[in-house]
Amino acid sequence: MTLSRRTLLATSAAVAATTGTAQAAPAHGGRRLRTGFEQLAADGYAPLDGQRVGVVTNPTGVTRDARHIVDVMHADDRVDLIAVFGPEHGFRGTAQAGGSEGRYDDPATGLPVYDTYLKSGRPLADVFTASGVDTVVFDIQDVGARFYTYIWTMFDCMEAARLAGKRFVVLDRPNPVTGRAALGPVLHKEFATFVGRQPVSQAHGMTVAELARLFNGEFLTSPVPLETVRMSGWKRSEFYDASGLPWVPPSPNMPTPETALVYSGTCLFEGTNLSEGRGTTRPFELLGAEGLDGRWAAAANELGLPGVRFREAYFAPTFSKFQGKTVGGVQVHVHDREVFDPVRAGIGLLVTAKRVWDGFAWRPDNWIDKLTGSARVRTMIDAGADTDEVVAGWQEELAAFRATRRQYLLYR
Repeated sequence: MTLSRRTLLATSAAVAATTGTAQAAPAHGGRRLRTGFEQLAADGYAPLDGQRVGVVTNPTGVTRDARHIVDVMHADDRVDLIAVFGPEHGFRGTAQAGGSEGRYDDPATGLPVYDTYLKSGRPLADVFTASGVDTVVFDIQDVGARFYTYIWTMFDCMEAARLAGKRFVVLDRPNPVTGRAALGPVLHKEFATFVGRQPVSQAHGMTVAELARLFNGEFLTSPVPLETVRMSGWKRSEFYDASGLPWVPPSPNMPTPETALVYSGTCLFEGTNLSEGRGTTRPFELLGAEGLDGRWAAAANELGLPGVRFREAYFAPTFSKFQGKTVGGVQVHVHDREVFDPVRAGIGLLVTAKRVWDGFAWRPDNWIDKLTGSARVRTMIDAGADTDEVVAGWQEELAAFRATRRQYLLYR
């Protein structure tokens, strides 16, 4: 029997999705991690059988051999893929922070791509209805921080799928900075925005499938029909480099897993008049402003924070704050990620920057309150609190979140 070209494409796509390249390295100890998509493909896409499918994804939705899952599924007759939904930065990732790609037809597949960015509730439910899908699939790489918007895209899509009467399937991927512990302050509901919809800690220590279970069990108005496709071979203690998976930047200013390692702490500088390193090759690792010098690095190092050192650094951002100007500050060097606490480090850097630089200021809209989840961090630092005092301020609420979180974990 002669196989059609489409059948051959579908067969090769399924094999690639489930086995990856022959040279792919196994995870530590000879284990091989399989993402939720790899598990889905290995099961013959059974959870999607008979369903018209739409996928919420971005450039991170890739197979082990770095092909996009939309391209793989589109070539596979076992999946009736009829739509793609793009988040912030877009499906193919062409937009910068605060942007999206809008509505268009994907040139590679011909599939309609719908824009979800800044849509929620009934307007987003109407998008799902108009697309004609029965099941909405979510597959995006998260970085482990509450204010990284993709998890709230997932939350909004879950609520919209419920309103539209659609199923919701989450394909899991590793938390790149491990799933060991939740860290940092918990969002207070009155500070809810797109960088934090619900009471979650600043570094949540969960995978997207675990978060979906948490959202469904604790925060949605009523549950959505939810299915999570787990990974195999992932341990909570592992960083991204143990996965053997390619790293695709989830957004333009998240170029490496090392960026993700510091992000849940140093992103707080978005709420200040200092540069958070956008417009450099080391966003969120380089921080600075005009008028800062080596005193900041010296003060930060005196804190004795575990696993990290701060180097006096000078840089000229090509866009964003201080575009084209040379500024002084620090570069964050994590030398022992096993003991590094990014949230404590972020607080320590805020405290010391304010102490050594007279020009320090919060963003006029108090964006820092949205990032930290309340006014407490800002007001405590303004009142002269040190790093330990600020961190102590959220321990009670963090303990309560950790207890709730524990019920929804899928991995050891």
